[in-house]
Amino acid sequence: MATTMVYDTMRLYVGSDQYVVQPTEANQSLVIDRITRELNIVEGSSDIPAYSTSKNIYGIVGIIRLLSGPQLVVITDRVLVGEINGHLIWMITKTEVLPYARSNLHLNTQQQQDDKTYEAMLKAALEIKGLYYSTSYDLTHTLQRLYNTSAEFSSIPLAERADQRFVWNHNLLRELKHQADLSLYTLPIMCGFIAIKPVSMKGHNFTYVLVSRRSVFRAGTRYNVRGLDSDGHAANFVETEQIVEYDYTNVLSCSWSQHVNLKYKPKPKINDTNHQKLFNDHFSGQIYNYGKQVLVNLVNLTGSEGRLAYEMEQQVLRAANSNMRYEAFDFHKECSPSWSRLSVLMDRLAADQQQFGYLMVNKTASEVRQQKGVFRVNCMDCLDRTNVVEGLLAKRSLRDQLILLGILQESDKIEAQGTFDYVFRNVWADNADFISFQYAGTGALKN
Repeated sequence: MATTMVYDTMRLYVGSDQYVVQPTEANQSLVIDRITRELNIVEGSSDIPAYSTSKNIYGIVGIIRLLSGPQLVVITDRVLVGEINGHLIWMITKTEVLPYARSNLHLNTQQQQDDKTYEAMLKAALEIKGLYYSTSYDLTHTLQRLYNTSAEFSSIPLAERADQRFVWNHNLLRELKHQADLSLYTLPIMCGFIAIKPVSMKGHNFTYVLVSRRSVFRAGTRYNVRGLDSDGHAANFVETEQIVEYDYTNVLSCSWSQHVNLKYKPKPKINDTNHQKLFNDHFSGQIYNYGKQVLVNLVNLTGSEGRLAYEMEQQVLRAANSNMRYEAFDFHKECSPSWSRLSVLMDRLAADQQQFGYLMVNKTASEVRQQKGVFRVNCMDCLDRTNVVEGLLAKRSLRDQLILLGILQESDKIEAQGTFDYVFRNVWADNADFISFQYAGTGALKN
């Protein structure tokens, strides 16, 4: 597991020519020259002069360059989410952007207006609910990926060994990562959702954890970004991990576009693009990262969504890949009378879920079993319908694990465990809301 630390609590001193970041747990400082823009480590604290202002900070998000010059972005407040394997997990609640330049008078009027707009955009991005970090745990990796790493992996700096698909401040960390001696100040941040809930069931205490990681590739908001880019990266890619059980979600793997308008649901337009190449590139990465795939497509099989469903099925057939299986389920049609119809889909997926299994590690951290595949679930925007089906898959895997651990009997159901069932439902509802707000600006419509 992760051993390399990033400094957790620091004192930021603001001077006219310098920013000085002094960790509380180390006798050194990071000195940022606001004029030359150099970053240097200074051992000891005796050379730090008295500054007019200072404050506690809990991490450096990074450095971004606007028209007026570089801006230092720091974490000024946070809330503890809980612990994963003994490591503290934090959600960012407040940040501050500190300019190197003491004024913007070197800019003309238009540049000043543009710079103000860019700064507002930056602050809006930093205020999004769902930015997380840990100073000692690889939040961007699943437990299975961590357990499959070499012994040398833990000696690599935290930001370097992070899965770059899920490091949302990657670009802001470039200057810090460029200098090896700054690794203990270089903090990777993920976006998505994390819930850590200590629970009790039938006299047994355990912690239920759900982690959803949003990819940085082809990131954007609903209706503005959809489909695949030229490298096969899918819009709104989310990897969801239930500890000890994992399942994953993605988006519709066919290239399409829409023009932004004021309609609630603009009709998708399929681009004249080599869909098969994009599809193959996308799933080559999926299979490499996760193993076998069951593609669960929840879009309508008629109307404008039906065309997308047809195109996706054709891509699967042409790919002829034994590591992929396609399962279409018209969520709206099947479930409009009753959501109990979802049992039909779950029955279809039962054999695959049994085959895929899950990661299980015993108390000595030795592996007992590994997960061999994932469910790649999508609806139109990978929000409401996807979350409902993923929650059902997660519940079934969790029940199997609790039976294996001797907490539940074969005749027991999660729904009958009143307190835990309430926690489970609320965690998945919160997961849907967080991802939906980040992507669409509204909460989930189905929970």
